[in-house]
Amino acid sequence: MYPEESISQMVSDGRMTRDLPFPLEEIGFSNMSSSLNPARGDHEFLEDPPTSARDEHLVEISEALRTVAKALRRVAEGKASAQAEAASWKRKYELEKERNSSLKHQEATKICHSGSREEETENLRNESLVHDSSPENSVHCCGKDGICSHETLGDGAVDAVSNKQRRMVTRKASFRLAWGCNGYSSGQHKHEVVSFEKGNITTAGRSNKQILLKWESQPQTVLILAKPNSNSVRSLCAEMVRWLKDEKKINVFVEPRVKIELLSESSDFNLVQTWKNDDEIKDLHSKVDLVVTLGGDGTVLWAASMFKGPIPPVVPFSLGSLGFMTPFQSENYIEYLDAVLKGPMSITLRHRLQCHVIRDAAKDEIETEEPILVLNEVTIDRGMSSYLTYLECYCDSSFVTCVQGDGLILSTTSGSTAYSLAAGGSMVHPQVPGILFTPICPHSLSFRPLILPEYATLRVQIPLNSRGQAWASFDGKDRKQLAPGDALICSMAPWPVPTACQVDSTNDFLRSINEGLHWNLRKIQSFDGPRDL
Repeated sequence: MYPEESISQMVSDGRMTRDLPFPLEEIGFSNMSSSLNPARGDHEFLEDPPTSARDEHLVEISEALRTVAKALRRVAEGKASAQAEAASWKRKYELEKERNSSLKHQEATKICHSGSREEETENLRNESLVHDSSPENSVHCCGKDGICSHETLGDGAVDAVSNKQRRMVTRKASFRLAWGCNGYSSGQHKHEVVSFEKGNITTAGRSNKQILLKWESQPQTVLILAKPNSNSVRSLCAEMVRWLKDEKKINVFVEPRVKIELLSESSDFNLVQTWKNDDEIKDLHSKVDLVVTLGGDGTVLWAASMFKGPIPPVVPFSLGSLGFMTPFQSENYIEYLDAVLKGPMSITLRHRLQCHVIRDAAKDEIETEEPILVLNEVTIDRGMSSYLTYLECYCDSSFVTCVQGDGLILSTTSGSTAYSLAAGGSMVHPQVPGILFTPICPHSLSFRPLILPEYATLRVQIPLNSRGQAWASFDGKDRKQLAPGDALICSMAPWPVPTACQVDSTNDFLRSINEGLHWNLRKIQSFDGPRDL
């Protein structure tokens, strides 16, 4: 409005106050004329002391936000602990329910055996064929072992025309774990690990002894998992299937992809069984007695990822590169499988980690994603972000440290020779129960790896003030993004992976690091040098 005159001149002349429809005092500019006067304004500014009210408010706000963040973390930790306790009570309830059901089944079996000889003969005949599983017929179909035919599993589809393809009953083989020393049984240490569900292994105790697996009944079903895109593996798989079917009369399960490849070679593989969807994969542990892997360590990881709960014993054959978990050579598969099927065999219980992802939106209610089981490690890294990862780590609700670097590895002892070893972690015997805590390129020279006990529950939190996001990968796959406020909880899973040993767990482990990594390999010093006399 007045481009050629300054505002101070307008205020001093009183023209600005005349043009405005309201006085300056009403909007808080009563001292505007004095403030615009340079001489008077500078004098008043020097007399007024400087104030820090705004800085004090910022400090109070930051402290309040920090307090709220700590409270939210405590709430999330409490809910995660409550969920773990609820899962523990659920397992105890299932155990008690299974025990009561077994007692009722034994009483029904006694009633069945108290009948005449004709009824017992009829029951034994019904034990070999599948009949109606209705409650009316369940009382009269108990065999001498207390297992009813309507509760057993079939290995194929019913064909009313051909007797060869008739659906026969296959009972899951049972076994017992005995503790011994150096692969030999010991009568002094009679601790046995027996699961609540027969045929499925859960870790019930610890020992420094070698573990022997003894079959109580002959295995009848074998699952073969083969490495894809390999002609040598494909031909070996076909030979092994023929040998198991013809020589050992054992039912064979393969992947749908493998069955298509076998049928393309010969129609004799029609009797090989497979599955159609993921729901049938969840029931494999109740049908399969033994798992055979043809490939490297990646095939063993794939076999472990298929079973979300208990997993049958695994016999890994070496057809890969390194082979830390594949001690058996494929050239002598008949000799090895024959010894494994007869038993006893030494096994290694390879522990797995159970991981839960808790999102920031789930802090008001317990909403965790589906748990993921890993055999090697779970890795948290910065992905494509240019910022360092900023992670808060807790162990059983106790603060451990803040990780600033490229990431963090939570590894099992079986995975100690994988990514954790490359990041500077120690090599640990796979039979040692523990969790490896290994940082990836930390921004601190004093940040050294840790080995925590197996009962510890680890929580990795992405702070709300983190500059970037993080990524979590589980055994190198199933990559998930973690935003600020999200958390990852890891604990030892109750279902280990039992892998067969060629000699015993210690011998196989030392041979793998010597042959695979050339551990501590150097030239022997000469004998013609100076010596101490």
